[in-house]
Amino acid sequence: MTHEFGCGGTRQDSDALCGLLAGYITHPNVAGATVLSLGCQHAQVSILRAEIEKRDPHFDKPLYIFEHQQEGTEDLLMQKALKATFCGLVFANSQVRQPAPLSKLCIGLECGGSDGFSGISANPAVGLVSDIVVALGGSVILSEFPELCGVEQELSERCVDENTAKKFIQLMKSYNKQAEDVGSGFYMNPSPGNIRDGLITDAIKSAGAAKKGGTSPIVHVADYPELANRQGLNLLCTPGNDVESTTAEVAAGANVVLFTTGLGTPTGNPITPVIKVSSNTATYQRMQDIIDINCGTIIDGEESLEEAAYRILDYVIAVASGKETPKSVLLGQDDFIPWRRGVSL
Repeated sequence: MTHEFGCGGTRQDSDALCGLLAGYITHPNVAGATVLSLGCQHAQVSILRAEIEKRDPHFDKPLYIFEHQQEGTEDLLMQKALKATFCGLVFANSQVRQPAPLSKLCIGLECGGSDGFSGISANPAVGLVSDIVVALGGSVILSEFPELCGVEQELSERCVDENTAKKFIQLMKSYNKQAEDVGSGFYMNPSPGNIRDGLITDAIKSAGAAKKGGTSPIVHVADYPELANRQGLNLLCTPGNDVESTTAEVAAGANVVLFTTGLGTPTGNPITPVIKVSSNTATYQRMQDIIDINCGTIIDGEESLEEAAYRILDYVIAVASGKETPKSVLLGQDDFIPWRRGVSL
């Protein structure tokens, strides 16, 4: 996973990067990690180790860290890193798939390239999947806070206690203010494609986007890049940007991502399968190379929301079991973008 962060920005961003990387290193889909560091950057190895300890006090996976300024030449650095990585692969190859209950699922909920059908087909169908997974003891993560603007009251009323609701509202207000301070705001979230397809305001877009979270109580609200994998429905503060949000959901614990789209998008992730769900049949037929499931069948009157939801859940189980491979994995769409909240210095 390559990125352009770690130095030259605020200490808050470099600390957040270490937390994000720690989320990937401790992720259940990861057997171990090789980390390359320059040495003098803000994102120090000591901070990364502290973030790993915070997420997994009993961490015992292979972890190899190499600092360029200590190792010397690039050739020597890469030779050591490659040798260590192959040793780690011996451990990785010893892992054997074991039976697991559906309560082990942690599903990230994402949407990108939404259209006027998203809020009445793909998103509510995924919302029913969310409710089923929660009822079975699993976890779901709803993120993209700019796309929850306009439904704050509904979501805050679903929080399990007052402190959880207050944290949600505080994060929404502080994030929106940060956007307004640079001449923008949540109201500018809808993209040209969204607007062309009827999502002309952020509130209209949010009304459909929030449906991915179903109707379950909200048990936890997490700020970026914290874990958000508690049993039940979790809210995670991320941007609406598809890749930044998916990147954060995986670091927060998502071991499968359900990604709804109306216009089509090729986003994937390096360690977690991203399943694409189309809101309409026309897009599915036009972009079958990147989309896995068609929920345009709901609009076409071919199946109910419930029937589509169980079809999606069956596919999620097959993917988690290694029996199906989503298009994003087949195409190697390994997108990874950390969220820069501060400025470059």
